[in-house]
Amino acid sequence: MSVRRALALAACGLAGGSVLLSAVVVGKQPARGGGDSEPRPGGSAVPSAAPPGLLLLPPTASCPPTAGWIERPAGGGSYWDSNWDRREPLALINLKKKNEETGEEELASRLDHCKAKATRHIFLIRHSQYHLDGRADKDRTLTPLGREQAELTGRRLASLGLKFDQIIHSSMTRATETTEIISKHLPGVKKISTDLLREGAPIEPDPPVSHWKPEAVYYEDGARIEAAFRNFIHRADAKQEEDSYEIFVCHANVIRYIVCRALQFPPEGWLRLSLNNGSITHLVIRPNGRVALRTLGDTGFMPPDKITRT
Repeated sequence: MSVRRALALAACGLAGGSVLLSAVVVGKQPARGGGDSEPRPGGSAVPSAAPPGLLLLPPTASCPPTAGWIERPAGGGSYWDSNWDRREPLALINLKKKNEETGEEELASRLDHCKAKATRHIFLIRHSQYHLDGRADKDRTLTPLGREQAELTGRRLASLGLKFDQIIHSSMTRATETTEIISKHLPGVKKISTDLLREGAPIEPDPPVSHWKPEAVYYEDGARIEAAFRNFIHRADAKQEEDSYEIFVCHANVIRYIVCRALQFPPEGWLRLSLNNGSITHLVIRPNGRVALRTLGDTGFMPPDKITRT
């Protein structure tokens, strides 16, 4: 009995581009006569026969179109945009500006002046469990269990022994209440509220969800959540001398989208991730713009009976 192996190659370009032909290894194929290729109407050629052992299948799917506010490089394949936050030193200087005395740009010294020196540690906290039956946002307060979860998250953050610089939180009730409880364990850390981090639908997910949302929802929420990403997630300013540790208390959709964008993964995949209430996600942004994910949705510090995902 022959052994069959299947290898599916389905690669989508970053710009929602073409899909490669799927290839399935099915054992040795009989030789075929004729030329190596057949002409295509546009003048290009397509193989008329696969190499021995390789059966070519036509593409069965394509990547969804990308939202207009997502900038992606031309072409497909693996790619890391080193200027993803528009803070690459070369992008921060005016190359046309000359030194008045010498007429030279003194590029090296100007680049050095724009280089980041510090690392940013971003702690993304999902709010604790809340009352889902609240009619308005002000009614969607934390449940008793949710308040316990916030206490546990606050203790965990305090136990890290880090000097946190600030807590930036969503202005929604459940995030604000979570912040108030966490901050009791981090005295002296300033708190900042923002509407940018409010919950919403960041981008139409792929694969699509069963519950339909009008395009206008993604259009409005997506632009705001993308603005939150651009405002808060970037390498350190060149003037920052020491590493920073910042906490962001917000929502599952916002965090999942931010993680995908920061790692330069397709943002349409945000719904494939799952986060528990009160969980900690830790992103690290190095001075050279490289990004690493230390933890995603960590709730290992909570007893099993305290873990929820609502």
